[in-house]
Amino acid sequence: MASSSQAPLRVLTGITPSGTPHLGNYVGSIRHSVRQSVAPGVQSFFFLADYHALIKVQEPALIQRSTLEIAASWLACGLDPERVVFYRQSDVPEIPELTWFLTCVTGKGVLNRAHAYKAQLDKNVAKGEDPDADVTAGLFMYPVLMGADILMFNAHKVPVGRDQVQHIEMARDMAQRFNHQYGEHFTLPDAEIDEAVATLPGLDGRKMSKSYGNTIPLFAPRAQLQKQIASIVTDSRAPGEPKDTEGSALFQIYQAFASADETEALRKAYADGISWADAKHTLFERIDQEVAPLRARYDALMNDPAEIERILLIGAEKARALSKPFMTRLRHAVGLRNLATGKDKAGAKAAKVAKPSFKQYREKADGLFYFKLLDARGEPLLQSRGFTSPQEAGRTIAVLQAQRGEALALLAAQLEPIDTEGTRAVTEALEALAEATPTTLGS
Repeated sequence: MASSSQAPLRVLTGITPSGTPHLGNYVGSIRHSVRQSVAPGVQSFFFLADYHALIKVQEPALIQRSTLEIAASWLACGLDPERVVFYRQSDVPEIPELTWFLTCVTGKGVLNRAHAYKAQLDKNVAKGEDPDADVTAGLFMYPVLMGADILMFNAHKVPVGRDQVQHIEMARDMAQRFNHQYGEHFTLPDAEIDEAVATLPGLDGRKMSKSYGNTIPLFAPRAQLQKQIASIVTDSRAPGEPKDTEGSALFQIYQAFASADETEALRKAYADGISWADAKHTLFERIDQEVAPLRARYDALMNDPAEIERILLIGAEKARALSKPFMTRLRHAVGLRNLATGKDKAGAKAAKVAKPSFKQYREKADGLFYFKLLDARGEPLLQSRGFTSPQEAGRTIAVLQAQRGEALALLAAQLEPIDTEGTRAVTEALEALAEATPTTLGS
């Protein structure tokens, strides 16, 4: 049985489907994140942030195509959907609901300071236009949606670039405000910045970015990859003339793929006057060596979109096994409750109010120990499977009491299956039971 004291470190990564993945995405995020996802003691969440894409992309076909390409890219690069929770943001309806909850505790002043919003305002002012020209509520509220993405699964770590750290700080602020108002529900997330992860230059030497139009698609066909690498801007030094590695986009890209020995060999070749044509060919062969096997898997996935859809829907089920009971808990916390379970304070003083309860027992037929969760009327809501000792059953009950609805997915192997409505009822009962306990934090 899983121990609640050995809870895994939750790491969450979001990818916005707003274009075709390129080598910069691979080196800066995909390769590193896939390797980290297999680390022991880590529970990884990867999601396609298609709600975020709507902020800046109003072409439905582009969002659909990009979602397919990005999902195929991550899977081709080794992301294991059996090991991680890989889902599409729009398949988890609890996320926009949580966005509203967080909106109601987030100060407008906080959002006024968001980098993306301020950048658009500054751009408008510089052009002498209305400061809010072309500023949608989506752009303004972007940090709250990102906060909901992170807090929905109580992520401990969120790998981001330095330009995204502010959003993690905002998510922490939202979590603290909500916790202060309604009790301890959210983990405060931390940004994770890996200085070893490379930022690639593009074809023109600037940072590789779709906004600059200087990218090299990650899974471009071999001939196209070779052609694009051949177009990387270099200086006019002729073959035989020593060349500088400092500031060389070609060298920086090679370094991101090569081993230390390979990098040192190219550094020496630069000093010896390698021709730019030969240097570009060396870069092409090194990239293709790593990408070619992944490209074959990518092409197979792109030709089978139904398989990608199947994987994402399974991932959404895994995500919702956590988000549904958690949102039930949060709804209860803010007062969106079943009216029939409300308690009148005056009545509570006059009479003891019935509440949900656990019942432990031993089945004579098999000699195993079981428990049930009963509602206030004594009707069963949840049935356990058999345990070899009463201590095991008791520990499972303790986890349910401590983690409430969130524990249902964790303890699925020890419990009889329940449907969506049953999950909601069990979560509400566990919340009511926790509320009746004096030491429970919250409402």
